[in-house]
Amino acid sequence: MAMARRSASHLLTSFRPFSLLLQSHLADAPSPAAAAAAASARRAMSSASVLRARDDKDVAKWRESMDRMRNIGISAHIDSGKTTLTERVLYYTGRIHEIHEVRGRDGVGAKMDSMDLEREKGITIQSAATYCTWKGYQVNIIDTPGHVDFTIEVERALRVLDGAILVLCSVGGVQSQSITVDRQMRRYEIPRVAFINKLDRMGADPWKVLSQARSKLRHHNAAVQVPIGLEEEFEGLVDLVELKAYKFEGSSGQNVTASDIPSNMQDLVMEKRRELIEVVSEVDDQLAEAFLNDEPIEANELKAAIRRATVARKFIPVYMGSAFKNKGVQPLLDGVLDYLPCPMEVENYALDQNKSEEKWKSVEMVLLAGTPAEPLVALAFKLEEGRFGQLTYLRIYDGVIRKGDFIHNVNTGKKIKVPRLVRMHSNEMEDIQEAHAGQIVAVFGVDCASGDTFTDGTVKYTMTSMNVPEPVMSLAVSPISKDSGGQFSKALNRFQREDPTFRVGLDPESGQTIISGMGELHLDIYVERIKREYKVDAKVGKPRVNFRETITQRAEFDYLHKKQSGGQGQYGRVCGYIEPLPSGADSKFEFENMIIGQAIPSNFIPAIEKGFREACNSGSLIGHPVENIRIVLTDGASHQVDSSELAFKLASIYAFRQCYVAARPVILEPVMKVELKFPTEFQGTVTGDMNKRKGIIVGNEQEGDDTVIVCHVPLNNMFGYATAIRSVTQGKGEFTMEYLEHNTVSQDVQMQLVNAYKATKGTE
Repeated sequence: MAMARRSASHLLTSFRPFSLLLQSHLADAPSPAAAAAAASARRAMSSASVLRARDDKDVAKWRESMDRMRNIGISAHIDSGKTTLTERVLYYTGRIHEIHEVRGRDGVGAKMDSMDLEREKGITIQSAATYCTWKGYQVNIIDTPGHVDFTIEVERALRVLDGAILVLCSVGGVQSQSITVDRQMRRYEIPRVAFINKLDRMGADPWKVLSQARSKLRHHNAAVQVPIGLEEEFEGLVDLVELKAYKFEGSSGQNVTASDIPSNMQDLVMEKRRELIEVVSEVDDQLAEAFLNDEPIEANELKAAIRRATVARKFIPVYMGSAFKNKGVQPLLDGVLDYLPCPMEVENYALDQNKSEEKWKSVEMVLLAGTPAEPLVALAFKLEEGRFGQLTYLRIYDGVIRKGDFIHNVNTGKKIKVPRLVRMHSNEMEDIQEAHAGQIVAVFGVDCASGDTFTDGTVKYTMTSMNVPEPVMSLAVSPISKDSGGQFSKALNRFQREDPTFRVGLDPESGQTIISGMGELHLDIYVERIKREYKVDAKVGKPRVNFRETITQRAEFDYLHKKQSGGQGQYGRVCGYIEPLPSGADSKFEFENMIIGQAIPSNFIPAIEKGFREACNSGSLIGHPVENIRIVLTDGASHQVDSSELAFKLASIYAFRQCYVAARPVILEPVMKVELKFPTEFQGTVTGDMNKRKGIIVGNEQEGDDTVIVCHVPLNNMFGYATAIRSVTQGKGEFTMEYLEHNTVSQDVQMQLVNAYKATKGTE
């Protein structure tokens, strides 16, 4: 019995620690609410890891998609073969199924020249966007005009591209517009490859063009191909990286056959390959090490080095071929994939919307990640009036845009829905549901201006603006029929929105509509488009040059504007001086208030500045704007009752007119840089004609049987020169011109202009 009790008590004592443990565990156990929270946290953690895995998968997918994407532009001098090259690219990538020529006899015209005017004249007027697929890579292409009058189309295309093909003519070499386009590429820091076209033409010399690119464009370049034969004997190309010979067979050169290098070219190929390695190793340390150690350099090593140097903009690989004869286009496409950057390899910067671009010069800009995972940032770089309303071309820098999304226009503050999202193929479009960073797309029904930035509303970034040159020529236009005034205004408004270099104004004296642009061809095209697209016949006045006026010395002003006529009068006195701005000043007009004290209440100062700005819109010599002027306000007087903003504004205008003549004003005229190319036999007559036009010859060189002259000529003396050069060179001469600067006119020209202006004012 005792034994049973003892064993029972032993059992109890042995179980006591367990019971105590159970009690303590129950005391530490969380409440049901806490347990539910813990379970929820565990579920959130597991779902977060699932999401992260899904995000990682998405990021990997995006990264692969962006690695296999190229945004390129094709730019060159007039008639170098840009549109012909794009036509071949589209054909070989399967985007089009037959080739049409720029001035083709079949009357169809090249795919990228979708406008009737482009097909008739055989020139590109608007940049056209398309996309194609080559070897699993998506290539977005913008074909740009070569004519200097349409330079804004090149500017805005290069603003949004990651890489470019600079096309050079193997006969013409580096020409004036080649230099302009290359300058634009440098401005936007664009990696590029060069393509020497037209090797089938008589006089083709790619090595001459290569050395011209080094001397005139300061390119650090080398050929990555050697042609097999030239002119009529041009058969194919030897690849210096892979050391293979390629020939292009089939009716349209679609079959590329690889073979060994011809035995008679072995020495030349090895010499050119060594030159290529040497030039690349100058800018790439990894290749330089192998080159200096005399190690054999494999094709993949050389390819990787060329890519590094090209993306870093230290080297330009040079390709060769003949787009018209369907030779060399496929290797060039391979070069675009091998050597030009994908969107993630290019640095794009945005500005804080609350600060102006000038202030950002000393502040670090925002570097965009360039991935779809970031908030949306997109730039509207081109507008077009389509059949379904305004078509806005967008380059997406960050994030994703979807059909039906709401996007914010940072420049206007408006929130807009995306009704339709399309991918462009010249003038055809393909509807898409979404697009991500790196792509170029177009949206319908979005009201905006060229250069506006769109975001999803979470960030307030704006992309840096593009360079817009000032117009150099004006024309007076008016509709012949008064009934068509509405359509005429609609056309001008549309063209102004589409083209930042096309300006429309009203002559305050004659009441005529004045259109301004980059040259005769530019304005002629717009007048023709008004006629064709809006069925409005326009009467065109004589071309007018955009003169400017400026002052040459300091002049004081002290003017009292006083008017009393029952009730409140007008009273305002301004004193100070005007003086010319130093050459190279950032602004063309400066106003400075140096009044100490309250001689003029501070609330009237903006009205005084406004008055002076208005007065500068029309100088007294020939009624053109006055620039390069600094106005300093030193003193003045006001009346407690009679002073008003209007009184001080009028006082400023009259004060400016009073002292303007004393500041010895002069007229500035636009001077053009003109490049002439003509057979040497006509050198005497062409040079004599240029001297008559007051041209200053700054360059003269010989290119085979042709002479190339570069000169600076006043635009006013260049009207109708296209006809003149044809007549003196029997139709064999050609010329290009671009704006250089505004320069002071001679005294006799100034007198003529002033007298002509007074005569027109006298007859009104």
